[in-house]
Amino acid sequence: SLSVVSRTGYRLFSLTSVDRVDEIFCSHDEDTKIAERLFSSSLVAVVTASEPNKLKVCHFKKGAEICNYGYPSEILSVKLNRSRLVVCLVDSIYIHNIRDMRLLHSIKNMAPNPSGLCTLSLLSHLAYPVATDCGELQIFDAANQLRRLKLKAHDSPLSALNFSYNGLLLATASEKGTVIRVFCVKNGQRVHEFRRGVKRHVSIGSLYFSTCASFVVASSNTETVHIFRIDPKAIEQAERRQSVAIDAAAAAATSTGSSSDDDETQGGNDPAAAAAGGWGMGFLAKAVTSYLPTNVVTDVFTQDRAYATIQLAEPGLRYECVMAKLEKETRLLLACEDGFLYIYSFEDSKGGECKLIRAHDLRTPLHGITEVDIVGNENDENTNSLNVNMTKSMLPAPGTYAGVLKGRPADRMSDSDWCHDLREAVEYPVKVTVPIYDEMQFPPVTPITVE
Repeated sequence: SLSVVSRTGYRLFSLTSVDRVDEIFCSHDEDTKIAERLFSSSLVAVVTASEPNKLKVCHFKKGAEICNYGYPSEILSVKLNRSRLVVCLVDSIYIHNIRDMRLLHSIKNMAPNPSGLCTLSLLSHLAYPVATDCGELQIFDAANQLRRLKLKAHDSPLSALNFSYNGLLLATASEKGTVIRVFCVKNGQRVHEFRRGVKRHVSIGSLYFSTCASFVVASSNTETVHIFRIDPKAIEQAERRQSVAIDAAAAAATSTGSSSDDDETQGGNDPAAAAAGGWGMGFLAKAVTSYLPTNVVTDVFTQDRAYATIQLAEPGLRYECVMAKLEKETRLLLACEDGFLYIYSFEDSKGGECKLIRAHDLRTPLHGITEVDIVGNENDENTNSLNVNMTKSMLPAPGTYAGVLKGRPADRMSDSDWCHDLREAVEYPVKVTVPIYDEMQFPPVTPITVE
């Protein structure tokens, strides 16, 4: 599915084939900053520009706001999975149980994170930057509220990171954008280092794994999208190594005379790079020293290149690029800030340049849909010491039938009612042959008035 936010609200789309994109929901809210849908469920986390400190948890099929939560500062990003909802502020992170929105844990006094950079895996591993002068990150177990691993992925500050769908791998990129690195979540060992470029520093727009975790897709502000292939043997080798120690890695870098501000010489342990200093490497290094900086020569020959690429017609725009299965075929989907969804072919057995096969214009409402309006401390701390304004509010309509019989007004909901709606929204929809936007299956919501 695809969510699109704009100054007039947000819209949700379902992708079933290359030729068809169904709009399943359209709100007419104010300027929307964030609209994160929980997979294919009915739950959407919404943040608007007029109330950037408030998170609204909505059941979009019912047209209802289940609850809302206020935070000390602007919400920069929201991440969801089946058990956790994570809210990232500039200097803190809040972790909720998504089944009842109970606040489980907070991480405060973090290094400033103005972009709200963080990622949450299906296994509830949370990764976020912990430094502003280098690419150091923390892997946190959000399921058990435990710190797991601290890793220096790059010398420059981080600009993108994401877990694989199975939660075993973590891909990272720095602000320089010349190198993409893949790490083993189990022990922090480096699995791959992919080179996107040599001297051209770019801004990485998106960084995603394929569902099979065999490829990594990176888009930037240049005219090229890169797809890198992951070697399963490299994963096995990384998993067999001992856990990485960030202090030991830093000491090793110092002893070898590595430059601390060179983005291409840091990040995990890589035996292949150490073995690259033979006579062959020395001969080639002499041949290219006059063209490349000395501290880049060794890494250039030990880094993997792109397996496939996409040449964009209009560089400079922001693209969110993912690899997914459509009609049993692997496709590359690029959602662009110009309002178009581009679909490219991909040959996983050959690689090479991917071809554009379809473009969908999402700038105007599609036909044949049902629209529903929504009216719009030093260390980690526990729920007991949180300073978060947690308020549950419901829209004037609809109320529950049981609530009306009990004499409760339609604009009020008991804790059990809104928790039930929250759990219901989290569940996957039942698979039926009737389209999700069919009015027989989901009739328009009718307000209930109690006199």
